[in-house]
Amino acid sequence: MPSPPDTDPAIRHHEQLLAREPNNAVGHFNLALLYKNARRYEDAVTSYLRSVELGIDHVEEVYSNLGVLYSEMRQPQRAREMYEKSLALVPRYIPALFNLAGLLEEQGQREQAVDLFERILTIDPQYWDALSRLANAQRIVSTDDPLIESLRAAVAAAGNDPAAQEGLLFALGKVLDDVGSYGEAFEAYRQANELGRRLRGRYDPQRAERGIASMLARFDENWLSQAETSGTASPIFICGMYRSGSTLVEQILSAHASVQMGGELDVLPWLLNERLQPFPQRLAEITPAELSAIADEYMSKLQALFPGAAHVTDKRPDNVLHLGLIRAMFPAARIVLTRRELRDNCLSIYFQQLGAQLNYATDLADTAHYYRLQERLLERWHALLGENIFTVDYDELVRDPEPVLRALLEFLGLPWDKACLEFQQARSQVKTASVWQVREPLHTRSSGRWQNYRPYIEAIDALREQGESNESS
Repeated sequence: MPSPPDTDPAIRHHEQLLAREPNNAVGHFNLALLYKNARRYEDAVTSYLRSVELGIDHVEEVYSNLGVLYSEMRQPQRAREMYEKSLALVPRYIPALFNLAGLLEEQGQREQAVDLFERILTIDPQYWDALSRLANAQRIVSTDDPLIESLRAAVAAAGNDPAAQEGLLFALGKVLDDVGSYGEAFEAYRQANELGRRLRGRYDPQRAERGIASMLARFDENWLSQAETSGTASPIFICGMYRSGSTLVEQILSAHASVQMGGELDVLPWLLNERLQPFPQRLAEITPAELSAIADEYMSKLQALFPGAAHVTDKRPDNVLHLGLIRAMFPAARIVLTRRELRDNCLSIYFQQLGAQLNYATDLADTAHYYRLQERLLERWHALLGENIFTVDYDELVRDPEPVLRALLEFLGLPWDKACLEFQQARSQVKTASVWQVREPLHTRSSGRWQNYRPYIEAIDALREQGESNESS
């Protein structure tokens, strides 16, 4: 079924402007940006190309933007072509070089990506994002590696740019962890997260608790019995806490002959924002017909992104918040939950630069608090979804993968495919912070990693012990 008409006043304004001034190149460029934000990707492509036809200045910027757009559309070859067009016009155009390096990272082409990050730094030695990404793209093995001192110097030089400092400190923490300097690594991560709190605000535990409480109050068996659709579509959702192994599970499944990797799709959050506000209050009067229409829209967008795919994975960790809604929209959906030991999970989150929406990540106690809140929510989802949920324990998976994978594929209704055990050889596009970890064969290095940081994790241990006490009472 067709999507509801766009109600964005900015889009309407620009469309009206271009109806009067069809040869306004800048107007087409700006409309393309608006279309992209509205997920109208094909319209965005058309508008970008029209701006080029009309002779817009700085065409290299348009081609670089088109590359980003095609990457989001899961068309990496077209994306690369656009970046190369941009660089053919302006060989030292840093945004195109940086975006191309990112695309090569996503495709697992480490050496080529590293070469581009180094090239950027020869053009602009203070392009700090390139230095940070260079550090994350390599495993450092020696405390004498010059990259460590380069990062220390960059942190000092970026003193007037806290956002750049934050990224550099995360990168410094990563390379110090690589070489086993755990105390120094933790201090770098601590400083990075302190900057993150200043830039994006602190986590509010009470607000988070109210949010989870509202979900628990809305999603129960009574609501589900009234709202559930009769749809037969069975998309695969992979979710859980961030850094709990969801990217790894998706990468493994994408090696299966019948599975297409979707990555961290923003389709469901976008639909939720566009069609179901205010959420979750709007659900009080939602009808199965309305939910069915939204489900159809979701499937049509997936088909547009991945035409002909038999099974597509939707791997947004935060979809774990919406499993009750997913159950109503897709009664036949398969839900794969990833779970990881609390201390390892919280540390892994603390060691990543995440975003404003994940502001619990900047404090270990806050992260542990959110972990426990999510566990409370999962109890409800298990009660509602029952046999629709399969839980993958990260440590079990990396310790002995084949039994876990056989059970998972059986749950998904898929035949055994030994290629899943050699997933690291696949050339799938990975668009998450785990881009390099999932290019390696399975290993247990990250299991029990928290022990390297034992002196620094009292906050996690306190909540872990509290949780264990609650479970036993």
